[in-house]
Amino acid sequence: MAEDTQAFVLRIAPGRIDRVAEALEDDDIIIGWSRAAELLDSSLDWDHFREVIRKNYYEGDDTLHRAGQAGGHLWRFLREMGPGDLVVVPHGAHFYVAKVEGVARHDSSRVADDTAFRRPVTWLNEKQPIPRAFARAALQTRMKVQGTTADAADLLDEIRESLRVAQGEATPTFESDLYTRLVQDTLDEIRSGRINDFGFESLLKSVLDAMGAENVRIVSRSQDKGADLLATFLLAGAFRLLVAVQAKHYQPEPPVSADAVHQLIQGIEAESADLGMVVTSGTISDDATRLAESYYEDKGIRIELVDGTQLAALIVEQGLRTP
Repeated sequence: MAEDTQAFVLRIAPGRIDRVAEALEDDDIIIGWSRAAELLDSSLDWDHFREVIRKNYYEGDDTLHRAGQAGGHLWRFLREMGPGDLVVVPHGAHFYVAKVEGVARHDSSRVADDTAFRRPVTWLNEKQPIPRAFARAALQTRMKVQGTTADAADLLDEIRESLRVAQGEATPTFESDLYTRLVQDTLDEIRSGRINDFGFESLLKSVLDAMGAENVRIVSRSQDKGADLLATFLLAGAFRLLVAVQAKHYQPEPPVSADAVHQLIQGIEAESADLGMVVTSGTISDDATRLAESYYEDKGIRIELVDGTQLAALIVEQGLRTP
C-alpha cells in the first residue's frame, strides 16, 4: 500500500437515515447535502464552496457555523479522498473498511433520498463487518465521530491491524493475547469489582491524569451543576482546554440515555467548558448519541461518548496514575 495513503472515518447516514446496506450493495460510499451538486466544480475555492452549501441548506442562519461544518465534511469527501485511500464506516457495534477506487460523482436521480454524492469503493474483508473490539482505543474513539467525517491518517496502522485480525491473517502473539485478556478483565472488574459511583469517579480521575491532564477535580455533590469531574489539558504548551465529564457507573443494560448528555450540557454551559465527555462502564444509547451530535452541530462543542469497552482499552493502553 502506498506510503501516501490517507484514511478517513465516514458515517453513512445522510439525513440521519442508515444507508450502510445500500452503500455495501452499490459498492459506493455516500454523503449527504445532495442539493449542492455544483460542489463538484473543482475551481471553487473554500469561500465559494461554503457559500454553495449555505445557499442550499443554511440560508436563514445568522452565522456561517453550520455551513462551515458541512463544508468541512464535503470538502474532505469531494476534495481530499482519493483512489487507494481507506475509509472506515462505523455501524453499530461493528465497522466496515473500504478502499476508494475513483472520483466523486453526483447522481441526480438520488437527490430526493439525499444519497447523490458518491465515490466508488472496494469493500474490504469481503464486505463483512468487523467488531469494534478488534480496534484499539484510538480507532474506537475516532469512529465515534460527531458529524459525518474525520481524518484518520494517523491511524492507518490500527486500521490495517484490525483488518488483518478480522481476516485471520494476524498470527496471535503473546502481546496481542495479553492485550485482549487485559481489556476484557479490566472491563469485567469495572462492572463487577469493588467499585461504587464514587470509586468510579476516582477511577476516571486517574485515567484523565494518565492521559496528560494538568489538573483534574472531582466536583462535590453540593456543587454539581452537571459535570462530575473537570479536567484541564494544556495544548501546545499555550492553550488550556477545560473538559467537563459526566460519569455513569452502569451495567451494559440499560444503556446510558440522553438524560446523561442533557446533564453534561448543563455542566458544560455552567462551567464554560471547551469539551465534554460522558464516560460509562456500560453502553451508550442511540438517543444519547443523537443528542451529542445535535449539540455539536448547534454549538460546535464536541461531546465524546466513551463506553465500557473503550474505557477498558484506555486504561490498558494509557495506564492509571495513582497518588
